[in-house]
Amino acid sequence: MSSYQKRSKDELAKRVAQDIHDGAYVNLGIGQPTLVANHIPAGREVILQSENGILGMGPAPTAGNEDYDLINAGKQPVTLLPGGAYFHHADSFGMMRGGHLDICVLGAFQVSATGDLANWSTGEPGAIPAVGGAMDLAIGAKQTWVMMDLLTKQGVSKIVTQCS
Repeated sequence: MSSYQKRSKDELAKRVAQDIHDGAYVNLGIGQPTLVANHIPAGREVILQSENGILGMGPAPTAGNEDYDLINAGKQPVTLLPGGAYFHHADSFGMMRGGHLDICVLGAFQVSATGDLANWSTGEPGAIPAVGGAMDLAIGAKQTWVMMDLLTKQGVSKIVTQCS
Protein backbone atom coordinates (compact mmCIF):
# COMPACT_ATOMS: atom_id res chain seq x y z
CA MET A 1 0.00 0.00 0.00
CA SER A 2 1.42 3.40 -0.97
CA SER A 3 1.94 6.20 1.54
CA TYR A 4 -0.81 8.15 -0.24
CA GLN A 5 -3.33 5.37 0.42
CA LYS A 6 -2.38 5.35 4.10
CA ARG A 7 -3.30 9.00 4.63
CA SER A 8 -6.32 9.51 6.80
CA LYS A 9 -9.37 11.31 5.49
CA ASP A 10 -8.52 14.24 7.77
CA GLU A 11 -5.02 14.49 6.31
CA LEU A 12 -6.50 14.55 2.82
CA ALA A 13 -9.05 17.18 3.86
CA LYS A 14 -6.25 19.30 5.34
CA ARG A 15 -4.30 19.04 2.08
CA VAL A 16 -7.32 20.08 0.01
CA ALA A 17 -8.00 23.02 2.35
CA GLN A 18 -4.42 24.28 1.91
CA ASP A 19 -5.00 24.64 -1.85
CA ILE A 20 -8.12 26.82 -1.51
CA HIS A 21 -7.15 30.41 -2.18
CA ASP A 22 -7.99 33.37 0.03
CA GLY A 23 -11.37 34.90 -0.81
CA ALA A 24 -12.70 31.78 -2.56
CA TYR A 25 -16.39 30.86 -2.53
CA VAL A 26 -16.47 27.08 -2.12
CA ASN A 27 -19.09 24.34 -1.97
CA LEU A 28 -18.13 21.18 -0.10
CA GLY A 29 -19.95 18.08 -1.34
CA ILE A 30 -21.38 15.31 0.81
CA GLY A 31 -19.01 12.79 2.38
CA GLN A 32 -15.27 13.30 2.63
CA PRO A 33 -15.36 16.89 1.27
CA THR A 34 -17.29 18.11 4.34
CA LEU A 35 -14.13 17.53 6.40
CA VAL A 36 -12.35 20.34 4.51
CA ALA A 37 -14.30 22.92 6.57
CA ASN A 38 -12.38 21.81 9.67
CA HIS A 39 -9.00 22.54 8.07
CA ILE A 40 -9.25 25.99 6.46
CA PRO A 41 -5.94 27.68 7.39
CA ALA A 42 -6.19 30.36 10.09
CA GLY A 43 -6.32 33.86 8.65
CA ARG A 44 -7.55 32.68 5.23
CA GLU A 45 -10.99 33.95 4.29
CA VAL A 46 -12.85 31.14 2.54
CA ILE A 47 -16.62 31.44 2.21
CA LEU A 48 -18.27 28.02 2.35
CA GLN A 49 -21.64 27.41 0.71
CA SER A 50 -23.99 24.46 1.18
CA GLU A 51 -26.57 23.60 -1.47
CA ASN A 52 -29.37 23.52 1.10
CA GLY A 53 -29.03 27.31 1.47
CA ILE A 54 -26.13 28.32 3.71
CA LEU A 55 -23.39 30.83 2.97
CA GLY A 56 -20.68 31.37 5.57
CA MET A 57 -20.63 27.84 6.93
CA GLY A 58 -17.93 27.11 9.49
CA PRO A 59 -16.30 23.95 10.81
CA ALA A 60 -18.16 21.11 12.47
CA PRO A 61 -19.40 21.99 15.97
CA THR A 62 -17.66 20.54 19.00
CA ALA A 63 -19.26 17.49 20.59
CA GLY A 64 -22.29 18.49 22.64
CA ASN A 65 -22.75 21.78 20.77
CA GLU A 66 -24.56 20.39 17.73
CA ASP A 67 -27.68 22.21 16.52
CA TYR A 68 -29.62 19.83 14.30
CA ASP A 69 -31.55 22.77 12.84
CA LEU A 70 -28.22 23.95 11.34
CA ILE A 71 -27.07 21.22 8.96
CA ASN A 72 -25.25 20.92 5.66
CA ALA A 73 -26.60 19.13 2.58
CA GLY A 74 -25.38 15.82 4.04
CA LYS A 75 -27.53 16.40 7.15
CA GLN A 76 -24.46 16.86 9.36
CA PRO A 77 -24.45 19.62 12.00
CA VAL A 78 -22.33 22.64 11.04
CA THR A 79 -21.58 26.06 12.45
CA LEU A 80 -22.31 29.46 10.96
CA LEU A 81 -19.56 32.06 10.95
CA PRO A 82 -20.25 35.75 11.75
CA GLY A 83 -21.93 37.31 8.71
CA GLY A 84 -23.18 33.93 7.51
CA ALA A 85 -26.68 33.59 6.09
CA TYR A 86 -29.48 31.13 5.37
CA PHE A 87 -31.44 31.44 2.15
CA HIS A 88 -33.90 29.61 -0.06
CA HIS A 89 -32.84 26.37 -1.73
CA ALA A 90 -33.71 27.82 -5.15
CA ASP A 91 -31.40 30.79 -4.55
CA SER A 92 -28.67 28.36 -3.53
CA PHE A 93 -29.00 26.49 -6.83
CA GLY A 94 -29.00 29.84 -8.67
CA MET A 95 -25.67 30.56 -7.00
CA MET A 96 -24.34 27.12 -7.97
CA ARG A 97 -25.59 27.19 -11.58
CA GLY A 98 -24.78 30.85 -12.14
CA GLY A 99 -21.00 30.58 -11.92
CA HIS A 100 -20.78 32.28 -8.51
CA LEU A 101 -18.68 29.55 -6.89
CA ASP A 102 -14.94 29.46 -7.40
CA ILE A 103 -14.51 25.83 -6.37
CA CYS A 104 -16.65 22.81 -5.61
CA VAL A 105 -15.07 19.84 -3.86
CA LEU A 106 -17.00 16.67 -4.69
CA GLY A 107 -16.75 13.04 -3.78
CA ALA A 108 -16.92 10.53 -6.62
CA PHE A 109 -17.34 6.86 -7.36
CA GLN A 110 -15.15 7.09 -10.48
CA VAL A 111 -13.13 9.63 -12.46
CA SER A 112 -12.19 8.83 -16.07
CA ALA A 113 -8.86 9.44 -17.76
CA THR A 114 -10.52 12.35 -19.61
CA GLY A 115 -11.90 13.93 -16.41
CA ASP A 116 -15.47 12.62 -16.52
CA LEU A 117 -16.99 12.34 -13.05
CA ALA A 118 -19.32 9.56 -11.87
CA ASN A 119 -21.34 10.71 -8.88
CA TRP A 120 -24.57 8.72 -8.51
CA SER A 121 -26.66 6.56 -6.19
CA THR A 122 -25.49 3.00 -5.69
CA GLY A 123 -28.78 1.82 -4.23
CA GLU A 124 -26.92 0.34 -1.26
CA PRO A 125 -28.64 0.49 2.16
CA GLY A 126 -27.79 3.79 3.84
CA ALA A 127 -26.40 5.30 0.61
CA ILE A 128 -27.16 8.85 -0.40
CA PRO A 129 -30.38 8.55 -2.44
CA ALA A 130 -29.59 10.74 -5.44
CA VAL A 131 -27.03 12.87 -7.24
CA GLY A 132 -28.43 16.03 -5.62
CA GLY A 133 -26.59 19.16 -6.71
CA ALA A 134 -23.42 17.45 -7.95
CA MET A 135 -24.25 17.98 -11.62
CA ASP A 136 -25.13 21.63 -11.01
CA LEU A 137 -21.90 22.13 -9.08
CA ALA A 138 -19.69 20.34 -11.60
CA ILE A 139 -20.94 22.54 -14.44
CA GLY A 140 -21.48 25.78 -12.52
CA ALA A 141 -18.36 26.14 -10.37
CA LYS A 142 -15.26 27.67 -11.95
CA GLN A 143 -13.23 24.66 -10.76
CA THR A 144 -14.33 21.15 -9.79
CA TRP A 145 -12.05 19.27 -7.42
CA VAL A 146 -12.60 15.60 -6.59
CA MET A 147 -11.73 14.28 -3.13
CA MET A 148 -12.00 10.50 -2.91
CA ASP A 149 -10.18 7.31 -2.06
CA LEU A 150 -8.26 6.01 -5.07
CA LEU A 151 -9.48 2.45 -4.58
CA THR A 152 -12.84 0.82 -3.84
CA LYS A 153 -13.23 -1.33 -0.71
CA GLN A 154 -12.48 -4.29 -2.97
CA GLY A 155 -9.16 -2.72 -4.10
CA VAL A 156 -10.30 -1.70 -7.59
CA SER A 157 -9.09 1.64 -8.95
CA LYS A 158 -11.62 4.48 -9.09
CA ILE A 159 -9.52 6.13 -11.82
CA VAL A 160 -10.83 4.44 -14.95
CA THR A 161 -10.51 4.70 -18.72
CA GLN A 162 -14.25 5.35 -18.99
CA CYS A 163 -16.85 5.74 -16.23
CA SER A 164 -19.21 2.80 -15.98
